[in-house]
Amino acid sequence: FITFKSNLFKFKLMSTESWFFIIIGLVIFNYLFSNILDYLNHKNWKDDIPNELKGFYKKEKYKKAKDYSVSKNKIGFLSNTLSFALVFSLLFFNGYGLINELVSSFETNFIKSGLFFLILFLLNTLISLPFSYYNTFVIEEKFGFNKTTKITFFLDQVKSSILSILIGGVLLFLALYLYDTINQGFWLWLWIGLSLLMVLINMFYADIIVPIFNKLTPLEDGELRSKIEKYSNEVGYLLKNIYVIDGSKRSTKANAFFSGLGPRKTIALYDTLIDKHTVNELVAVLAHEVGHYKKKHIFSGLIFSIMQIGIITFFFELCLSLPEISQALGGPDVSFHLGIIGFSILFSPISILSGIFMNYISRKNEFEADDYAKQTFNGEDLALALKKLSVDSLSNIYPHPLYVFFHYSHPPLIKRLRALK
Repeated sequence: FITFKSNLFKFKLMSTESWFFIIIGLVIFNYLFSNILDYLNHKNWKDDIPNELKGFYKKEKYKKAKDYSVSKNKIGFLSNTLSFALVFSLLFFNGYGLINELVSSFETNFIKSGLFFLILFLLNTLISLPFSYYNTFVIEEKFGFNKTTKITFFLDQVKSSILSILIGGVLLFLALYLYDTINQGFWLWLWIGLSLLMVLINMFYADIIVPIFNKLTPLEDGELRSKIEKYSNEVGYLLKNIYVIDGSKRSTKANAFFSGLGPRKTIALYDTLIDKHTVNELVAVLAHEVGHYKKKHIFSGLIFSIMQIGIITFFFELCLSLPEISQALGGPDVSFHLGIIGFSILFSPISILSGIFMNYISRKNEFEADDYAKQTFNGEDLALALKKLSVDSLSNIYPHPLYVFFHYSHPPLIKRLRALK
């Protein structure tokens, strides 16, 4: 604690110029680090198809997967580079300071900060929207995935933007209210508020958020529903709802998601998943998710996330207490919204470290959930489902180990298949 207070005192002695160069350095490092990992991952493709997939991956399909990866990599690099150029320009040419001056004439902090982030949101949208459009209607179309119409695409953009602004506005109001009311020590109440919000979203995601974008239909009576209910009853897993989601209106890719806590557990199977997999494979996928519940992964993940929010809010208040950080971004004094920008950049090294830890735990949990599905249902059916999902989505079966270490929340496919054996 004494060492921490000593280091904190040193932070407070740092000049505005020092903070500016640290922020610039971190922005450059994050950009280079991300692209180096992407490059290593892209170059790790091998010519040979592993034995586990030789019956599923034809040479033509495997080449198509490599071409798909090349296309995604190129568009991703361009998008990241433009985003980096925007942030770097805003820092180097005092763009954040100019936007801050533009909104400073308004009286209330909420309106100032809200307009500040709205301008940044619009700038980011101008960059990301063309790439999103190209990815959907050129790359995904070329490789046979896209089913999205232009109307659906733009409606999705409008809906997601409105949702982001509403949720962001609520969070901003909560944070500003606590900051103005409590000031020193407000991070603790912000931590509690954000943790409660996260729990509520987990509980009601399928009931409130999903219907905005997709139609959820109760799974009809039949062999699949009977087998899912039979398995759930056998292992003592109570499901509130079993839905079919109309994923086919956007993509041919198959997926499923599970949400809810306690008695509100819900499973949603994409119609594309049901079309491409046998009943036993679908139940095996469910058994894997039940494994997460039975092994307490969902509860432990929630605890880790709450702890992570606590660390984030603590360092957030720390950044706001240093006026030099806001000044380094062009502000005349302490600024709540400039403090958020400075914090988001300065926190990135800690975010990388926490991401490594969370991904490691997640990969470990995936192996345990796979084993649970194998013990309580059938490992071969799960393996078949994993193979089909990977081949149909043209995923990279040879990810670079360093990329996996930093980014993968799930183990690579080949490792999962070998563990199931």
